[in-house]
Parts: sequence; structure tokens; C-alpha cells
Amino acid sequence: MAKKKGKDKGGNEKKGAKVFKTKCSQCHTVEAGGAHKQGPNLHGFFGAQSGQASGYSYTAANKESGVIWGDTSLFDYLENPKKYIKGTKMVFAGIKKPDERKNLIAYLKNSTK
Repeated sequence: MAKKKGKDKGGNEKKGAKVFKTKCSQCHTVEAGGAHKQGPNLHGFFGAQSGQASGYSYTAANKESGVIWGDTSLFDYLENPKKYIKGTKMVFAGIKKPDERKNLIAYLKNSTK
């Protein structure tokens, strides 16, 4: 029973889309030119530094964190955003299940290009 491994460390993009829809889409959009909501539009954020989306009002903590968004930083951040960036205004409690975080990251990698 070998597990199918993808290039996204086991993340399933289709399952990640469902995670995004239920846990993230209330506050974020992913498409190019998408509106900022309570949280910033995420288009182009993968590989970029935290706090850089044009036209969104970030906290100093986010702008000054120096975090570059990638697989590892997102995996850790999504578990507990307030612990990862102390002072962030993101009110989301986090995603405790590692597989859900991997799936969400797989989705975000492709949908925010």
C-alpha cells in the first residue's frame, strides 16, 4: 500500500481547495486582481515576503517579520498564526491537522500564481 506522493510533499490540491473554501475564503481571495477582504488577496504571495500585498493595511508585526512564504513557513504559520507572527491581526485560530495544512499549501501554490 504505497501512498501516492506528489511534488507538494503529499498535499492534495483538490482537498486543499475545500479547506480554503471552508476556512480561508471568508477573509481571503486568491485570483489576480482579487479584492482584499478582512485579510489580503493572496495572489503572488508564494515566495514573497509577508506584509507586501499592495493596498492592504498590515500590522507592523507582519511587515517587519521578514517571513518569506514557502512550504515550511506556511506549514508552521497555518498551525497557529498568532504564535508564528506575534502581533498579527489575523484572528484565525489555525489548522491543527498536518494533512489539512499540506493540502491547503498545495492548493495555494497553484491558485495564487
